[in-house]
Amino acid sequence: MPQTVRPRKDHAPALVRPSVLRTSLTAEPLTCTIGAELFGVNLGDAARDDDLFAEIKNLLLRHKVLFVRDQDITRAEHVAFASRFGPLEDHPVLGSDPDHPGLVRIYKDLDSKPEHYENALHCDATWRECPPMGAVLRCVEGPEVGGDTIWVNMAEAYRRLPEHIKTRIADLRARHSIEATFGACMPMERRHQLKAQYPDPEHPVVRTHPETGEKILFVNAFTTHLVNYHTPENVRFGQDYAPGASPAELPGQPGGRPRVPGALALAEQQLRDLGQPLHAALCRPGLLARRPQDGARRNRR
Repeated sequence: MPQTVRPRKDHAPALVRPSVLRTSLTAEPLTCTIGAELFGVNLGDAARDDDLFAEIKNLLLRHKVLFVRDQDITRAEHVAFASRFGPLEDHPVLGSDPDHPGLVRIYKDLDSKPEHYENALHCDATWRECPPMGAVLRCVEGPEVGGDTIWVNMAEAYRRLPEHIKTRIADLRARHSIEATFGACMPMERRHQLKAQYPDPEHPVVRTHPETGEKILFVNAFTTHLVNYHTPENVRFGQDYAPGASPAELPGQPGGRPRVPGALALAEQQLRDLGQPLHAALCRPGLLARRPQDGARRNRR
């Protein structure tokens, strides 16, 4: 059912804010788990009205994403409304409007470069040590068909996980990277400069929302890997998982003979061009003195 916010009848007209006198704010849920459309509100008014902004923020916490049509607001009003949630930040790759810092302008057409970063499922700027709490997006022009943006309730995604998976990922942490995403198509020197400016941060895989208390699954397209998964409790190295190729993927592996005292086996690491020295390992039955590196693999019997 629509959720309507109306002025209380026992209030005198002089005490009712002007925005409510003009109309009332109505929120209509769009799905069972995420999203609502707002009616009867102007975001330019919300930027200047504390009570109206508080109502919108409460609805945002409840529905996760809000949609408001026909907003005839200026760029300054857009920035003013977004700033009510907190300080705005510039984007190091996309840049900002020169007259309105923090307002990122995104234009895409058939002649744009094919780096459509926005087409990957992502949570904005998790490559920052302190990611933003959200975004206020305004569509200025869109195609008649297509161009849709998909939104996901990551609190619901977490809730639907099996309990044993929740237990297994509870303490996991993941690395997020701007270098591996926005920087991937850059020349190496510029990519390294970008990473030096924004080192890959480490975030919990499961976070707790500071206002709702909900647990959310905090991984997305900026996530590159789990940093603390490969523990003895999770992975037996060489049995459950081995980085790179495995014998099953490469037929024709040598049999590993001779396996007698004094015999030597030489394995090329395929790193000749890096100029790394050869390393030696003393092996006993059931023991490897050094874990295999990239390139050729040794089997443990």
